[in-house]
Amino acid sequence: MKSYILKRLLIMVPVLIGMTIIVFSIIHAIPGDPAETILGQKATAQSKEALREQLGLNNPWYQQYFSYMGDLIKGDLGQSIRTKIPITKEITPYMAATAELTIAAMLFAIFFGVNAGIISAWKQNSWFDYISMLVALIGVSMPIFWLGLMEQWIFALKLHWLPSIGRMDQRNPVESITNLYVLDTIISGQWNQLWTVIKHLILPSVALGTIPMAVIARMTRSSMLEVMGSDFVRTAKAKGLSQFIVVYKHALKNASIPVLTVIGLQTGALLGGAVLTETIFAWPGVGRYIYEAISSRDYPVIQSGILIIAFIFVMINLIVDLLYAAVDPRIRYR
Repeated sequence: MKSYILKRLLIMVPVLIGMTIIVFSIIHAIPGDPAETILGQKATAQSKEALREQLGLNNPWYQQYFSYMGDLIKGDLGQSIRTKIPITKEITPYMAATAELTIAAMLFAIFFGVNAGIISAWKQNSWFDYISMLVALIGVSMPIFWLGLMEQWIFALKLHWLPSIGRMDQRNPVESITNLYVLDTIISGQWNQLWTVIKHLILPSVALGTIPMAVIARMTRSSMLEVMGSDFVRTAKAKGLSQFIVVYKHALKNASIPVLTVIGLQTGALLGGAVLTETIFAWPGVGRYIYEAISSRDYPVIQSGILIIAFIFVMINLIVDLLYAAVDPRIRYR
């Protein structure tokens, strides 16, 4: 197992280097001048040229790339062109906000998606099966921005049940410890604020988790139907075990590998694809952070943000691969 993990970690190195080359090339191919974006269109040509020289933008692209990689090897992600703040320090609260939103969205998606898929396979061709798969199809097809706006209109504007934007009540800010507000309120014992933070989290997490929930439900149903006809399931039924035990203990465990794969892929996708949700709900996450950096041609922020997301995505895939062995003892890594 240790040798397998080491091999996977070594494979990550060329993958991430390739990612930096692709991102660096695409970013520098984007039309626009960071100096003009920062100083404005009315700035003089001399001031723009001086800023380009200061930022190293006049150097050949390969010199800029190797300079960036040299800093990256030292653990320095660089400094934002726009704010002059080190990216390592600036990106941390944004990453925490996206992580909190992603975790909440995936908990919602896994709970409802897995259970809907199990019950649909258990009650195949029943009314529940047809309705749940119809809802899953609608969930996959529904645009996130439309669902988010409908949630705000119904639950925030009409019913006044939940807040429509932000992570917390600005009049009563959360004491930041880990930048994960749910965890911070628990650590500090601020129980009233905990409920406020959860209310702010509900609408964006449901909007973001709807598509993964639908995908997980369909995959769970498909895997469960394949397993339910196996000999060991018939044997378990012949032993007199209850249907619940047969389905949730025996069948689900053997059908879980494809489901784990989908969960891992969807989790990684949400980390980088939450920009629409974060924009609609004014959620200060890494998606909006990178989007604003693209708008202002903040090259170091774009490169570092995408690299961090790519690293997390690769790590999630590694964790999913390791979970295979935990779920199925027949799988051995060498």
